[in-house]
Amino acid sequence: MSTSAIYEQKAAQGLQQLGLDIALARLDSASQQAAAAGWSYSHYLGYLLESELDERHRKTVELNLKFSKIPVLKRLEDFDFAAQPSIDRRLIDELATGRYLHEGRNLVLLGPPGVGKTHLASSLGMLCAQMGHRVYFTTAIEVARKLALALAENKLHREMKNLTRPKLLIIDEVGYLTLDPTQASLLFQVICQRYENRQAIILTSNKAFADWAQVFANDAVLASAALDRLLHRSTVINIRGDSYRLKEKRQAGASANAHRSDPGSTKEVTAQKH
Repeated sequence: MSTSAIYEQKAAQGLQQLGLDIALARLDSASQQAAAAGWSYSHYLGYLLESELDERHRKTVELNLKFSKIPVLKRLEDFDFAAQPSIDRRLIDELATGRYLHEGRNLVLLGPPGVGKTHLASSLGMLCAQMGHRVYFTTAIEVARKLALALAENKLHREMKNLTRPKLLIIDEVGYLTLDPTQASLLFQVICQRYENRQAIILTSNKAFADWAQVFANDAVLASAALDRLLHRSTVINIRGDSYRLKEKRQAGASANAHRSDPGSTKEVTAQKH
């Protein structure tokens, strides 16, 4: 056996032992291409490992999205910025780079129901997962109830770890339901731990900051302390405008009324019945 064949066999064994199955599968073809084209060693190695790295990234993203519990995966490209002129598109594009994740900055999305807060939060969460980071999506009442149950079962440390491990935590619908004192205290602990660890939170709420005492069991001191940590390193986007769902309902109603008032359409329906 030639020296070249010996080292190629060793390379195959090494790739197999390291679990680099994709690179192993393309070893022969890559070697032939490299020899024919006179590739440099680094070019050959990079080509050999490229598909391996791509496949590993694909699997990482797939697992991250599965773990995220994002209810509906929505892309940022599908957000209707024209319908919400109060949102600065450049600011959203900056957030899409993911720099806020590494800076441990929070994003707070405020506005009435149906203006796109959850869409933006979910889209940014999806981008976080695609960057290779863990993200977890939950609602305020869901996380409060889970923590209260974990406290009762003496499993609070484990549940708290689940909420502080991801690179990004998305807490949706803060303020839709009032928390009881225990739930409010537990949610505050999550905010505190992620603040101390410089871990990003995306939070959506239909409540103005002045009304947050109602959210935290009517405890103005606790609400103030939570806001202090959330807003210290943060971007706040206040979305104004009508609900997408109400717009669609009004448009559908207007279309139906127009159809009923059109004599031609009435005749056509009548003709079809006969």
